[in-house]
Amino acid sequence: MITEHRKLENPIWHSLTEVHQSFAIDYGNIKFYHPDYCPFGGYILNENIAEPIDKYSTKVDQFFIVGEKPGISNSMKLKNELVCDQMILNKKITFNSSEHIVRLNDNHAAEVFQLVNMVQPGYFKSKTFLLGSFFGIFKNDKLISITGERMKMNEYTEVSAVITHPDHTGKGYARQLVAHTANNILEQKKTPFLHVAETNIPAIRLYNSSGFTKRRKISFWNFTK
Repeated sequence: MITEHRKLENPIWHSLTEVHQSFAIDYGNIKFYHPDYCPFGGYILNENIAEPIDKYSTKVDQFFIVGEKPGISNSMKLKNELVCDQMILNKKITFNSSEHIVRLNDNHAAEVFQLVNMVQPGYFKSKTFLLGSFFGIFKNDKLISITGERMKMNEYTEVSAVITHPDHTGKGYARQLVAHTANNILEQKKTPFLHVAETNIPAIRLYNSSGFTKRRKISFWNFTK
């Protein structure tokens, strides 16, 4: 039996087995999010997964498999390996909120999609917004900073899409939104976790100073046909 803590070593598989089961394309030993929601997959056994990977590749231009490197067919190409720090938070973040933080709804979906893909294209799809709660800060009625949720298990929720418009960085918006989002997860009796590229030193500093601690390295394997 896999303990809750060990599930973080295979977060996609367990998210799609638990809370996000309805978003899964299930190929047996490997599961993927429907590409309209998130181009991510995870596997439980590195057996009989090359053919399902080929099938999924027909649905999306590029995608990521999270965890250990999978076995693939000759038709697939590994674009790159993105190594991330997986970080976890065990207690609420104390912070001073100088901004009005808004819980975003369906009316904001287009703005969220536009902002994320302007700053960090490739990860956020048309329905990613539906995977969890999202929060934002507006200036002059324009959405300029967001943070939300992505992967979800019974005991864990991922903090994701930490994005601020380039014209508004350095003002503490991301710190306030990360704290608000993480505390909201803790209030639901779940543990917040996140993934950040190991090269993104400013973001790692922000998360460390907010109380997140590094749990492990984890790879996001980026594949194309």
